[in-house]
Amino acid sequence: MTVDTEALRAAIRNAPTPFELRKIGHVVLMVTDLKRSISFYTGVLGFKVSDIYGEDMMPGGMVFMRLNPDHHGVALIGGAPGPSKTHELHHMAFEVGSLDEVFRARKHLRESGATIVFEGRRRAGVQIAVEFLDPDGHNLEIYWGLDQVGTEGISRPKEQWRGAKSLEEAVNNPPPGQTPLLHDKSLLAQK
Repeated sequence: MTVDTEALRAAIRNAPTPFELRKIGHVVLMVTDLKRSISFYTGVLGFKVSDIYGEDMMPGGMVFMRLNPDHHGVALIGGAPGPSKTHELHHMAFEVGSLDEVFRARKHLRESGATIVFEGRRRAGVQIAVEFLDPDGHNLEIYWGLDQVGTEGISRPKEQWRGAKSLEEAVNNPPPGQTPLLHDKSLLAQK
């Protein structure tokens, strides 16, 4: 199937709204083993648990987790019959404050036995990232350096996108305007 990008652009509505959405507030995922997933999200990714629902409040149980002062950014509901066969969720991404943190995340994920499916830089947005799977096969991303779009609405032209297939390549071949400063150079040797 061919995607008609011009038709997609024509579908964009630029009508003003009485509000401005600024971030993803939270994501709720169905999981097969709630205990295993809580362990992964808290032990591997460092989420903090805000609240837990038992079966009396939500069939399968539910856990609310945060990574900032918001009550929850991710919630998990137990009782999924198995990993999604259609993978409706493509991925969920978490920003970190430095490039070193992306490298440390890669090392930590490897040591934790997580399945890493990509590392480096994709194209649009030019963030440097590591992508990996949670226990139910949800694709997650930890990133730094996402392009910012100002109030004029102009994003980086695609001619400046610079994909990279490793974190090291992403550092060594930045797009114009991105300064990937890695403070701990020993992280470059991590494989």
